[in-house]
Amino acid sequence: MKALLVLLALCGTAFAQKANHKWVYDTEGPMGTKITVFVWTDDEAKAVRANKLVLDEIKRLDLLMTTWHRDGVPDGEVIQINNAAGDHPVVVGDETYAVIARAMDVSKRSGGVFDITVGGFKGLWKFDEDNDQTIPDMAEVKKRLAVIGWQNIEMDPAKKTVFLKKKGMAITLGGIAKGYAVDKASQKLKDAGYKSFIVQAGGDMYVAGDKDGDPWTVAIRDPRGPEGSYFAGAPIKDHSFSTSGDYERFVIKNGVRYHHILDPKTGMPATASRSVTIRATDAFTADAWSKVMFIDGPALGMEVIKKEGLQDFEAVWVDKDNKVKMTSGIQQVLRILKEPSAGI
Repeated sequence: MKALLVLLALCGTAFAQKANHKWVYDTEGPMGTKITVFVWTDDEAKAVRANKLVLDEIKRLDLLMTTWHRDGVPDGEVIQINNAAGDHPVVVGDETYAVIARAMDVSKRSGGVFDITVGGFKGLWKFDEDNDQTIPDMAEVKKRLAVIGWQNIEMDPAKKTVFLKKKGMAITLGGIAKGYAVDKASQKLKDAGYKSFIVQAGGDMYVAGDKDGDPWTVAIRDPRGPEGSYFAGAPIKDHSFSTSGDYERFVIKNGVRYHHILDPKTGMPATASRSVTIRATDAFTADAWSKVMFIDGPALGMEVIKKEGLQDFEAVWVDKDNKVKMTSGIQQVLRILKEPSAGI
């Protein structure tokens, strides 16, 4: 699960105090994270319909793009791709193909910092349902590097096939599919006539409209603070916010934090950042590039933003030294509430 962003305006008892305008629904499950839908309306039935539209869409995409087997459920397209690694190409649908193609584009533009073949580390690093609070043998990590590398993904746009060239390769769309799903679910709401809402899947969210003229306000969690504590907040309208952090899925051993955001070049958890939050026009962009910014850290990340010409794209880091760094555009609206807490 990615780092959660929580709405400042909706914290505590605000749900009940704002007379029949906000309806909030939380559901655990799809894409291994918490799905939250906020709708600005005084019509509860309308909010219920919005919630169902979002959950149905995210569940549909989860079945296509998950890497987890489920009893009684046919394997999705990503599982099929992984099962055929080193053997044959797999025909996939337009959506899975589009998500993998975008992942490849970000890999190329980031110099391989973003790489969906980190799925090859599954079962070695255990940060999901398999988390047993252990860390792998470093020699085994180095061995797995032989099957890591986005250049070994072969795609055929005419046939809509995806082929992993090496036996033992595996991809994961965990670093990009939630952003895609948030955008698709948000479009479902727009198509149905909803104008003011938030769709959130873990740390990925899209914010549409406002609350009768008042902006939605989002907060960024304090990476080393207790759950429910935040160090900064900002008003958001018709944009996505995406946070990647090292504090949702991790193990601490001998005073070292090992977390789920792996540097594909080393096979080790990235160390340049504690968290990074991206504001972008869409969640698909914010989700993928948040991994790049997290692994690169603020100094290199800002160079990449400039070099790649990322437009309407802002970032806020808590770096490895617990210092807050940010791009110039977000400085105008971000409110620092307190210094991030110290800790491992």
